[in-house]
Amino acid sequence: MKAIDTFKMDKGALSIISLSEESDEREYWHSKTPYERLESIELMRQINYGYDPTTTRLQRVLEVAQFTPS
Repeated sequence: MKAIDTFKMDKGALSIISLSEESDEREYWHSKTPYERLESIELMRQINYGYDPTTTRLQRVLEVAQFTPS
């Protein structure tokens, strides 16, 4: 299951403010544990870049070399 499927957006909790206004965002993130912060970063990464479990592994590159006896 994707992490993005477990979260829902509460549009009533959104507010639009000017960049020059003070916000309590810093206090909010400081109140969270490091694990909760990492979960949030991973969710934002999945929203921005998508999630495809087939591309999570490292790609293997095979090369065929010809052996010439000397």
